[in-house]
Amino acid sequence: MEARFITDRQQWNDFVEKSPYGNITQSYEWGELSKDVGSQAFHVGVVDDQGNLCAAMLLLLVKMPLLRSSFFYAPRGPVIDDPDSPAMNVLLNFVKSEARKKGAFMLKLEPGVDAGDTTWTSALTRRGFKPSNQFLHIRNEWILDIRPDEKEILANMKEKWRYNIRLASRKGVTVREAKGREDMEAFYSILQETSERDQFYIHSIEHFELVEKLFSEGDRYAMLIAEHEGKPIAAIVLMRMGKWCWYRYGASLTKGRNVMPNHLLQWTGMQWAKARGCEYYNFLGIPTTLEEPEAKKDPLWGVYTFKRGFNGFARTAMPGYDLPYNPFLYQAYRRMLDFKKWRAARQNHKEEAEQEKAPEQPPKTPTHA
Repeated sequence: MEARFITDRQQWNDFVEKSPYGNITQSYEWGELSKDVGSQAFHVGVVDDQGNLCAAMLLLLVKMPLLRSSFFYAPRGPVIDDPDSPAMNVLLNFVKSEARKKGAFMLKLEPGVDAGDTTWTSALTRRGFKPSNQFLHIRNEWILDIRPDEKEILANMKEKWRYNIRLASRKGVTVREAKGREDMEAFYSILQETSERDQFYIHSIEHFELVEKLFSEGDRYAMLIAEHEGKPIAAIVLMRMGKWCWYRYGASLTKGRNVMPNHLLQWTGMQWAKARGCEYYNFLGIPTTLEEPEAKKDPLWGVYTFKRGFNGFARTAMPGYDLPYNPFLYQAYRRMLDFKKWRAARQNHKEEAEQEKAPEQPPKTPTHA
């Protein structure tokens, strides 16, 4: 076996999508997309004597300006069926060699593995990895098994969710797949309103155009737009790979929510995924804990209550693991994280104290997109 950079896009994607640990964030295209946000990408693979891939890891070189250094990051990687296999050693040795060339002070892994998988935790610990309380890819996700037929999927939803899907249709909401620049501009306009309303960062429209360009090949991308009275009022972006479909982005106008476009959009998204052989529909982020009342304090509580109405189950990925190459820089990095955590906790405490003094306000309407 030997490790090397992989340039064969099809070989890479075929391997990733067949692995139980494969993820869209380890696809070949994700590396190309990452260049748009300032990360250098490396597709590192281990091949056997016949040239077949037996391990793969998309690496992003993430810059740390405050430390004047960088580190390697594998979003939901590596992709390897057995972390105890010799291929893992070959892979890590190659990455370590590249880290010296690129000046990376550590390797951060966030494997697509369920929390509590002792095979993986012991394999990483044995090789010098340290668990990290920082994660770049959200660990807690909501997943729906879409293998049953459509009638059963609908029957397992909350009654109100089935009603809202039918209501949207009765109110004249239609859903179609987006095509062309005009639809992209409509989506981005809705996304801008959503980001201002719910206070989250969004990329430029050019970034979303690049997402479409990279992932449309192979029918692994769809933007679904909900319209009412001929006007776009909500949209979602779906991406798929192997047995999985991910609900990556969503946006909706405040005006128009009363006709329930988001419920119909998600149902249409599930149908799109099923028609392409997907078995699981991943809604992505939910609160870290689902125990009330603590969970209700989480900013993701509103979207979680929306997602769970479709049925499904929570999944928590294992924590990230760091392999330090430069102990001095790694310790500086950890101290920087501790300081940011302390500052955030202090700010939260201050806001809670101010809220206790303020008069009670009516609760916000949950965000569904």
